[in-house]
Amino acid sequence: MIQKHQNTHMDSVKHSIRNPALLLFFLFGFFYLCIWSSSITNSFSVFQKESLAAPSDTSNIHVPQDDLEEALSKASMADKTVIITIINKAYADQDIKADTTMLDLFLESFWLGENTRTLLDNLLIVAMDQTAYDRCLFRRLNCYMLKTDGLDFGGEKVYMSEDFIKMMWRRTQFLLEVLKRGYNFIFTDTDVMWLRNPLVRLSTNETKDLQISTDKFLGDSQSEKHLINTGFYYIRSNNKTIKLVEKWYAMKDNSTGQKEQDVLLNLIGGGIIRELNLSVSFLDTLYFSGFCQDSGDLRAVATVHANCCRSISAKVNDLKAVLRDWKRFKKYASYKRLANVTANLRWSFHWGCYKSWKVANTNMG
Repeated sequence: MIQKHQNTHMDSVKHSIRNPALLLFFLFGFFYLCIWSSSITNSFSVFQKESLAAPSDTSNIHVPQDDLEEALSKASMADKTVIITIINKAYADQDIKADTTMLDLFLESFWLGENTRTLLDNLLIVAMDQTAYDRCLFRRLNCYMLKTDGLDFGGEKVYMSEDFIKMMWRRTQFLLEVLKRGYNFIFTDTDVMWLRNPLVRLSTNETKDLQISTDKFLGDSQSEKHLINTGFYYIRSNNKTIKLVEKWYAMKDNSTGQKEQDVLLNLIGGGIIRELNLSVSFLDTLYFSGFCQDSGDLRAVATVHANCCRSISAKVNDLKAVLRDWKRFKKYASYKRLANVTANLRWSFHWGCYKSWKVANTNMG
């Protein structure tokens, strides 16, 4: 009986061997099982190796947790420094009679400036309304939409108006959040023209906590008597600077009628620098100038701020003149025989901003 069964089985195998299609099927199945088994073994082996090699300390792995972190990470330099400006519709969108915007002029200065074009990669534009955000995206820049808790910061906020002061405090609150996330930053108003790379003139010493612009330079970069200007400053993220900005912002509700710049100025006058053991420099207007005090040398200037000016239209008018003056300087500087001429070039008078105060005084009268 057993012999008969064996014979039957042998006959079946012989029959299978005689059938080429069936034989091919068996061979294919056997080959697939070998490959699948090998794949599983290798995958498990790789998983084991990766698991054993994975570091226990993941503190150096940076994973963006929200839109702000993603935006900061994208714009950041290698040392976690970001250039930040904040815009609204009034700065980004053209009026009916306008031929340009403050944002356009700001970006144009990076194009015309010396060694400034690549800095656009590190510029984060923070929009305070949808129009400003859309304009930023259209220019294919690094953009972030700042939530304003239902407040409308879209239109022009005239200097020292109630809405202007609110907008300045919202800005300070946002910049405090950036510091808390471990990012150093250069904050720049959009009405600052970047004519040369300011990092060449700013100290890269990590012990320098704050470098801030002034309306008028007094000759001593350490003097706390300067009238500071928060339209341009470089601040490093550390416990001391975070405490400074926290204390600064905490005074928001106890400073009626004062803009945030005035409050910081009072803190400096009250000894906050010594109290927190801060290292602070006040920037020379020769390099970081403004309409309050022009740089006396176009060969040295890095930035020009449309400060001491009341309206956007006046700023735009006079900043267009600044860029014309700069292009004229560059043209003269390109000719060796005219090199001496550049030392005597001067800025055009800021007529628009000068008249903006006269109009304001007339309206108030």
